[in-house]
Order: sequence, then C-alpha cells, then structure tokens
Amino acid sequence: MTKSERGFPWILTVLSAALLAVLIGLGVWQVQRMAWKHGLIDQAEAAVAMAPVPAAAVLNQPGGEFRRVILDCPGLNTAPYVELQSIHDGDAGVRLISSCRPVGVETTVLIDRGFVAEDISARPPVDPAGADPVRIIAVVRAAPEPNWMSPPPQGGRFFARDHAAMGEALEIDGAADSRVLFAETSTNPEWDALTPAVPPAAFSNNHLGYAITWFGLAAALMVFYGLMLKRRRRPPPTQGSGTSQDPD
Repeated sequence: MTKSERGFPWILTVLSAALLAVLIGLGVWQVQRMAWKHGLIDQAEAAVAMAPVPAAAVLNQPGGEFRRVILDCPGLNTAPYVELQSIHDGDAGVRLISSCRPVGVETTVLIDRGFVAEDISARPPVDPAGADPVRIIAVVRAAPEPNWMSPPPQGGRFFARDHAAMGEALEIDGAADSRVLFAETSTNPEWDALTPAVPPAAFSNNHLGYAITWFGLAAALMVFYGLMLKRRRRPPPTQGSGTSQDPD
C-alpha cells in the first residue's frame, strides 16, 4: 500500500486530541491556581495591616491566619521553653518556643517568643510557677507540617517546627492549638538579646510560568500533529516509466 492509499490516522488523532486536552487542562488549572494565590497574598497583606484584636476573637474559632492579636499570658516571661534552630537576618541562632493559655482563649497555644543569636549562651529565667501578667501582640500563623528528613530534637533543641512534638516536650495538657503565634512585641523587654521576629509570609507564585509551559507544550503538540498529517498526505515521489532493454 502506498502513502497515497493510507487512510486517515485515527489512532494518532485520538491520542493527540487526548494529550492536547490534558495539556490545556493543566494550563487552565495553573491559571486558576495563580488567581487563587494572588487572592491568598492579598488576604495575608490585608490581615497583617489590620489593627490587633483580642486573641479570643480569633483563636476561639478556626482560621485567622496572619491576623494580629493582643493576648495576656500569665507567666510567659518565665515560662519553660524549647529551642528551635533558626536563622535570622543571616545569623544562626535559636527561637524560644513556650506554651500559653491566653486569658479568654479556650485552648493552649505555642508562642514563638523570638530569636536569640548563637553566640549568646544566656537565657531568660524559668519559673514554671510564675504568674505575672504578660501582654504581647502576636501574629497568628498555621503550624507547618514537620519534615521527615529533619533530624530529631536533641536536648530540648528542635531542628524543625514539629508542632505536636514541641507541645509534648512542653508537657501541654491535651493537644495544642493547631496554630502558632509569633510574638511581635517582646515577652522579656528587659532582655535585649531576645528579638521578636515574625517570619515573612512565604508565597511562591510560579503558576504563570507553569501555565505558559503547559500551553506551550499544547501548541507544540498541535504543530507536530499538523506536520505529521501533512507528511502523511504527501503523494509519493513519481517514478520513471518505460521498459528497459538489454543491449545486444
């Protein structure tokens, strides 16, 4: 059978159409994800810009990420803590994490009190029985999932923000709130070595690049299919006719 006698390439067409639908669908999905991410960024920026409100108004209901809250924690300035290995402004050190049952709040929360540089060996005093009122402003953030590749804690120092394990180490009665509060004002203003540091919201928004990639692959597939179809329909080269004769 010659090329001109071949039928329409149904199998190639069906496979190409299915793959094209998948590629376009992935591109549309990335465009939708980009819009969702823009909305999330706008929501975070709006929440951070709002004036702080009493903690109970946010913590006694789900959500509230990036909201700034005012909370009263009895004994927070002398509360037991665990240390989280961290980097702040290019300097190595630790963050001090304590637990707190804010006044008017139904659950216990973990408070990231701030950063202490590695070259400072001193720490705030610890008195589990302390009950002096401490008022701070903090930012509500969702607790990240622990990374299975991170090394386990050693001697009260953590190398990943393992929310559940920190709560257990601090001997919280029951499960801690699933959110973490980053102190914006110091729990120990008399001790300058402790620097309250709220990490910036880390939003990677690469969805436009992903969408362009998927749509580009879809366009390349269409070009490839068109070239294959054109080549398939091209008539075979004309061969010379006539009968050759052997010389005498």
